[in-house]
Amino acid sequence: MTEPWVSVEQVAEHLGVTRDSIYRWIDRKHLPAHRVGRLWKFKLSEVDEWVRAGGADEEQRSDGQTPSRKD
Repeated sequence: MTEPWVSVEQVAEHLGVTRDSIYRWIDRKHLPAHRVGRLWKFKLSEVDEWVRAGGADEEQRSDGQTPSRKD
């Protein structure tokens, strides 16, 4: 059986974040998403792999560099 495509709302619920976070991650952190017309669609296995790889890590900037900390 093939994995179903899910919506922004379903991914947000799956990850426990807001829809705005999902859109921001698509744009800035390369969350794996596929555009179908005006809609974004996702495979949860791709999203889970992205999270495990650190894609949602707040310590990473959009250019992949770790921000410097001022203590």
